[in-house]
Amino acid sequence: MISWFSAKEAKDFGLQLAEFVVAQMPTELAAKKDKTFKKRIKILQQLEQKIHNFKLEHRLNIYKKAQFGNVFKWHLLEQGFDKEVVEELTNIVMKEIGK
Repeated sequence: MISWFSAKEAKDFGLQLAEFVVAQMPTELAAKKDKTFKKRIKILQQLEQKIHNFKLEHRLNIYKKAQFGNVFKWHLLEQGFDKEVVEELTNIVMKEIGK
């Protein structure tokens, strides 16, 4: 029962994924919608692959998924990403983690 609430690995992965986004997609790049489309698609594909690999080794319940998403979202907001962009990225990773 206690392991059900142990979300450390999910939180750590959420932070790791957010750091990857910060490194690969600086706030100025994330804000541009037109010229950087191909680069953003490549980053999203890499995110999907990282999530897929994580899910192969870890089973996430709804609580752990929520903790993962919360850490991911708030870290990007703290790094100065636009709220709209953060919402979009969070929705994408949450859909992928939920598959």
